[in-house]
Amino acid sequence: MSNKSAKISIDFNRTIDEISPLIFGGFAEHMGRCIYGGIYEPASPHADERGFRRDVMAALRELDFPIIRYPGGNFLSGYRWLDGVGPRDQRPRRRDLAWKSVETNQFGTNEFMEYCRAIGTQPMLGLNFGTGTIDEAAALVEYCNAPTGTYYADLRARHGYPEPHNVQYWCVGNEMDGPWQIGHLDAADYAKKAREAAKLMKWHDPGIKLIACGSSSTHMPTYPEWDRVVMETCWEEVDYLSLHYYANNNADDLGSYLGLTQQFETHLDTLSGMLRYVKAKQRSKHDVYLSWDEWNVWYKAMEMDGHWTEAPHLIEEVYNFEDALVVALWLNVFLRRCDVLKIGCLAQIVNIIAPILTTTDSLVKQTIFYPFQLYRRFARGAALAVNTQSPLYTTKQVGDLPLLDVSASYDAGDGQCAIFLVNRSQHDVLPAEIVWQGMAPRAVTAIYQMAGQDPKAANSFAQPDLIVPAQLAGMPVVDGTVRLELPPLSFTVLIAK
Repeated sequence: MSNKSAKISIDFNRTIDEISPLIFGGFAEHMGRCIYGGIYEPASPHADERGFRRDVMAALRELDFPIIRYPGGNFLSGYRWLDGVGPRDQRPRRRDLAWKSVETNQFGTNEFMEYCRAIGTQPMLGLNFGTGTIDEAAALVEYCNAPTGTYYADLRARHGYPEPHNVQYWCVGNEMDGPWQIGHLDAADYAKKAREAAKLMKWHDPGIKLIACGSSSTHMPTYPEWDRVVMETCWEEVDYLSLHYYANNNADDLGSYLGLTQQFETHLDTLSGMLRYVKAKQRSKHDVYLSWDEWNVWYKAMEMDGHWTEAPHLIEEVYNFEDALVVALWLNVFLRRCDVLKIGCLAQIVNIIAPILTTTDSLVKQTIFYPFQLYRRFARGAALAVNTQSPLYTTKQVGDLPLLDVSASYDAGDGQCAIFLVNRSQHDVLPAEIVWQGMAPRAVTAIYQMAGQDPKAANSFAQPDLIVPAQLAGMPVVDGTVRLELPPLSFTVLIAK
């Protein structure tokens, strides 16, 4: 390998772990126009008889989220779930203190269940741990999961849903470490409340999986001590620990922005080490994994005050090409850390920092839509421990990093190998050689590539297809090797069989 080229060595026997499909989940919050004006808009010409927008549902089916977290977010910590069930004309209008908006409650738990069924996903429900009690949390589990014959299950039946919803995944609060959170708690108080709620919830339904609140960011002064305290208190009662992070390019420093993989990996490695420590300290046979249930690029659209209006335009980020590259880099990290990361939720799914933007009569798929779609479509089976040799480049903020960032997967069931490559060079083509050690595929059957764009270019309603992946011709694998040239600032996916 020359000092101006890269080499990727792949062995199907060198695996990291099975890839949980749930790492490709989404997040929908009662904030801005995610629910009202996004997935639910009866006045839109695209609305069906339930008020669900058909065009949005079609786009979400393309992303194929296996799980969607709902209904918040900061909204969750002041949300009364009983407000959002039952006859719509009897549901109260409330002030949402999190986003200074008016919540009509015309879309609630049962509508979300119908929506999940309509797009082929499963729900992850959040529980109010701000103004809410452990009894209210347990009651929602009964309402959603218990057979009829007791109060809350019978209430669900009276609301038109005689069969249980069977919600498996539950978030035990949201960002309770944050002083901005309604009902903010310190780690010890949150952990005790979460432990006691978890007991009640699992007594209702022993099969459910619970996600405890981890730190809302690595920037929090209590990180990662918060996470350790919570885990030492709740270890046996919960199944996942959440982590949140939003990436930014406030410095307008593209080289460092593309180097945020270092931040993402360090975040996961820190919490992974903490989980191993707590498990050993407690002499436990129980495993707890990580749920990155809020992640995305967010820094340009910062309006978070709804001025007491319905469905205000809040944080409707417009994503450009460099943002799409960061999303691809982030998903590479997800695959490389899939031994500990088992759930991920892109925040959010429509309008609010989302891959989809809408007006009442139209929709645009943003740049970040496409890398997410490609990973969801092709990353399956086991993640591979790829050896990558690459030239380095120097960043202002995080030191020297490889120009080429790589992840790969292999599905032993159908023999498909997918390789995901990001060339971080801003100016130079990077020659790359991929070598399969041992068993090799016969051919690269397809190549998808996003390249050749101004880093600041974005899709818009006027130019909705300005930035989309190109599908390139495949190539034979000769002597276990393929060679290709990766354009500067490019994201490339190779599918081989």
